[in-house]
Amino acid sequence: MKIAVVTGASSGIGKAIAKRLLTLGYKVIGISRNIKSVDFKNENFISMQADLSNEISTLKMCESLKKYDVYLLINCAGFGRFEPHEELSFKIITDMIFVNLTAPLLLTNALLRSLKNKSGYLININSIEALKASKFAGVYSATKAGLKAFSDSLFEETRKSSLSVTNINPDMTQTSFYDELRFNTSDNEEEKLLVSDIADAVEHILAMRKGAVVSDYTIRSLKFGISKKSRSSSIT
Repeated sequence: MKIAVVTGASSGIGKAIAKRLLTLGYKVIGISRNIKSVDFKNENFISMQADLSNEISTLKMCESLKKYDVYLLINCAGFGRFEPHEELSFKIITDMIFVNLTAPLLLTNALLRSLKNKSGYLININSIEALKASKFAGVYSATKAGLKAFSDSLFEETRKSSLSVTNINPDMTQTSFYDELRFNTSDNEEEKLLVSDIADAVEHILAMRKGAVVSDYTIRSLKFGISKKSRSSSIT
């Protein structure tokens, strides 16, 4: 049975991907701060708790994963804050960089030999913000652009192996990502993505002929929409 590692697997896109992989016959190691195996009710799901904003916790997880022959790594954990740069705290900046960029680099480093030996897959769940510039998104966009640059470079570096490396760049997707932000996805189905859309993309990538790689997989909503929260309901 092929082993997949999915970070951010306790909710949102990560959880949807983990569940989809279980239906596809994978043994899934789900990583998150508060993840519990009972939430998945599947004997092929293994939960491993780690705080991917913390260096010690992340390095400990990297060492733990080295004992597994991993076929698929999906770096999905991430968060964003969208404020004028001078309004961001030092901790928010450093945590965002670590979760969105440093942790994926470290986990990939720990598992790369296994992924190459297994002729496996590395999929980074990136963001549309990796491809464009938006106001109030400087740190978030920098982390996502950095992750894209890493993936593109690693694709070239490992091209003689049979490892497939893909960035998935989703537009705004309805998840808890927006719980602590001043805005949310639209209520209009045509103005947002669903977590199932991203899981579909992962399944498509894995179903393709191994000799073909979609290195960048950008998914956008048909129309653009956003829902602004009232100040009383937003968390700052």
